[in-house]
Amino acid sequence: MSIKPIHSETDYDLALSRVDELMELNPVLETPESDELEILALLIEKYEEKAWAIDEPDPIEAIKVRMEQMHLKQKDLVPYIGNKSKVSEVLNRKVGLSLSMITSLAKGLHLPLEILVKSGRS
Repeated sequence: MSIKPIHSETDYDLALSRVDELMELNPVLETPESDELEILALLIEKYEEKAWAIDEPDPIEAIKVRMEQMHLKQKDLVPYIGNKSKVSEVLNRKVGLSLSMITSLAKGLHLPLEILVKSGRS
């Protein structure tokens, strides 16, 4: 068993190939092969998280995407944000989202609070 960190796509491909080999052996628990399989799976998972990380969307971009999905115009956000000028200021990043805006937008646009709570200022 020669296990090393995964630093490249080549290392990643080799680790995946080795996992395939080990899976075909159908290793029993607590054998050297099952231990190797478990370690390789952890290394592969860490590499994938690092290599293909997906960032959560920016709050304003999330709002704009949802507006597009729901066919909303800026004026449709007035009940959640305030008056038309406040909506414009928020969408143009001139002012940040307040707590009341965040809770209203989350409920009204069905957006996760976690996305809207991220810094609304750029």
